[in-house]
Amino acid sequence: MNVQNKVILVTGGAGGLGAEMVELLCRNGARLYILDLDVQKGEALQAQMRQLSYSATFLKLDLTSEQAWQEVIAQIVTEAGRIDVLVNNAGINIRKPIEEMNFSEFNTMMSVNVGSVFLGTKYVLPVMRKQGGGAIINTSSVCGLIGHRYTPEAYTTSKGAVTLLTKAIASRYGHENIRCNSIHPSTVDTPLVQQMFKDPIKKQQRLDEVPLGRLATASDVANAVLYLASEEASFINGIALPVDGGVTCC
Repeated sequence: MNVQNKVILVTGGAGGLGAEMVELLCRNGARLYILDLDVQKGEALQAQMRQLSYSATFLKLDLTSEQAWQEVIAQIVTEAGRIDVLVNNAGINIRKPIEEMNFSEFNTMMSVNVGSVFLGTKYVLPVMRKQGGGAIINTSSVCGLIGHRYTPEAYTTSKGAVTLLTKAIASRYGHENIRCNSIHPSTVDTPLVQQMFKDPIKKQQRLDEVPLGRLATASDVANAVLYLASEEASFINGIALPVDGGVTCC
């Protein structure tokens, strides 16, 4: 997939799925900006990428701060001259059902999971318009497509909002050659999930819902991002791409 020399921003890029995306995009020739609050992980990933002779820069960013977004976007444009792709990947999940969650926790989830996508998109759009186009990729979830009995309602609400925000941006800005798409992973095999799967009942529940019979890997998700960021996806706009082994078809 051709992302050679593209300037790509990944939020929540210091660890987990974000770090996998950063590494894959770097390996394919892109120039990465890692946006995250975790300085230790961000600087470690920057060092790791640069040891491999990849172009990667970590910038600390509070994704819920409008001023911080303005400053970071201005810095990147000054340094790199353009922004080709924004990957809105950051997100949190406060694992409480609706009857146990308080309104402050709900607002925190909405601020991070939806507010960061709103702000990132708001401030890259003028840059992309000026340069003649770009791509925005939003990490939603299967929970942005279906109700999910094992997932807190607030998380599903936030990811549903990301799904339709994606389509709204795609429809309004497509004529300016700005594409916006979302990806929708099912349960991804991460250290946090492995911890959860020490409970054999929870493990079997998640495996039973996947027609392919396994969990998604971080590579599965990163490969979807690579495609949507690439020139090969230049006519793909407004899609909600499941990376779920068939969960959403059942």
